Amino acid sequence: MKSALPKVLHPIAGTSMVRRVVEAASQLDSQAQVTLVIGHGAEAVQAHFADLPAFQFALQAQQLGTGHAVQCAVPSLDSSPVTLILYGDVPLIQPDSLKPLVQSALAGHVGLMTLTLSDPTGYGRICRNSSGQVLGIVEQKDASPQQLQISEVNTGILACPTDKLKTWLKGLSNNNAQGEYYLTDVIEKAAKDGCTIETSQPAHEWEVLGVNSRIQQAELERTWQLHQASQLMIAGVQLADPARVDVRGQIQCGIDVSIDIGCVFEGLVTLADGVSVGPYCVLKDVSIGAGTRIEAYSHLVQAQVGQGGVIGPYARLRPGAKLANDVHIGNFVEVKNATIANASKANHLAYIGDAQIGERVNVGAGTITCNYDGANKHLTVIEDDAFIGSDTQLVAPVRVGKGATLGAGTTLTKNAPDGSLTVSRAKQITIEGWKRPTKKAK
Repeated sequence: MKSALPKVLHPIAGTSMVRRVVEAASQLDSQAQVTLVIGHGAEAVQAHFADLPAFQFALQAQQLGTGHAVQCAVPSLDSSPVTLILYGDVPLIQPDSLKPLVQSALAGHVGLMTLTLSDPTGYGRICRNSSGQVLGIVEQKDASPQQLQISEVNTGILACPTDKLKTWLKGLSNNNAQGEYYLTDVIEKAAKDGCTIETSQPAHEWEVLGVNSRIQQAELERTWQLHQASQLMIAGVQLADPARVDVRGQIQCGIDVSIDIGCVFEGLVTLADGVSVGPYCVLKDVSIGAGTRIEAYSHLVQAQVGQGGVIGPYARLRPGAKLANDVHIGNFVEVKNATIANASKANHLAYIGDAQIGERVNVGAGTITCNYDGANKHLTVIEDDAFIGSDTQLVAPVRVGKGATLGAGTTLTKNAPDGSLTVSRAKQITIEGWKRPTKKAK
C-alpha cells in the first residue's frame, strides 16, 4: 500500500478492512471468541480494536506462511467446537456465505470456500478424485501443467472442527517451493484422515477478493458501492446515478426517497418517506423526517430533522441540532446543539448555537447567537412567534420573549420582553462636508 498505516486498517466504505471481517464473523455468533493474528503494525492494529476488550491477539513474529499464522493462534483457541479462518485483507465476505462452512464444521467435516474462475492464475487449485471428493489443494508454484488447468480455486477461507484442526496444524511441513507452512496442507491431511471436505462458493465473486494495492482498494470500493446502490434501488430508492453515491455505513430509506449525485452517507442515516437529497450532500448519523428536502451541498452530522422541512442549499447542521416539523434552514446557516420548533425559519447567513427556538420564529440574515465567552457555552432562548431582525447578535445567556421583535442590527445583552420591539443600535448621524482621505503622493 506504500503507507505507514498497516494494510488491514485501510478502509473500504469508511470501515477498516479487518473490522469488516470481524463484524461479518460476529454476525454468525456474537459470543464467539475472536483471535487476530498480527505481525506488521501490530501495535496499531491492537489500538484499532481498543473498544473490544475481549478481543485476543496472537503475534506472528516471523511471517512463515498462512499455516504458521494459524499455528500462532492455537494457544488462544478456546474449546469452541468450530474454528473459522478468515483474512483481514479480504474485507467483503458476507455472513450468509460463511454459514455453510460453519454448518459443515459443526457436523464434523471441513467447510472450504472455493471459487470457479475463467482465469485461475495465481490461485491454489482444488484437487478432486474421480468421485468429486476433495483430496487437497496445490499452490500455483507447486502445480503440474495438468493441475494448472483446474478452474476451481481456493479462497483460503475455511472452517474446521477445532480439535481436529489443532492436530493437523502440528503436522505441517515447509517442504515446498516457497519454504512456507501452507494452511492449504490441512485439507490434504483432513482427506487422509477420512474427514469429508465440503465445499461451497460465495454468492458474489467480490466477497473473496483481497486487497494488496491502492488500485485494488479503489476497485473493491467501487464494487461495494455499486452493490449497495443496487440494493437501494431494489428497495425502491431513486438514485440519479448509482455510480455516484457513497454509503459508508448504513442507510435506511422509506418509500419514494430520491438521492441526487455525489452524496455521501456515513454512520447510520435514516430517510423517511418522500425525503429528497440534493446533489453533493454529506449526511452522517442523521434522521430525516418524511417529506423533507435536503438541498445541494448541505452537510449534516448527528442531527435530527422533522417532517416537511427544507434544509439548504449550503446549510450545515452540526451535532445536537434537533429540528421539528416544517423548519427551514437556508443557505449558509449553521445550527449546533440547538432545538428549533415547528415552522421556524433561518433562511440566510446565520449561526444558531446552544439555543432553544420556539415555534414560528423568523431569524433574519446575519443573526448569530454569541454562545461562547472564551471559557463556557451559554444558552439563548427565543420563544414562540418572535421576529429576529437582520444582523442581530444575541449575547448569551439571554431570552427573547413570546412575540417579541428585535430590530435589525440589535446587540441583545438583556432579556427582550414579550410582544415588544427591542432595538439596540447607535444613533444615526450625518456629517456634512466630510471628505474621504486621499493617498499622499510619494
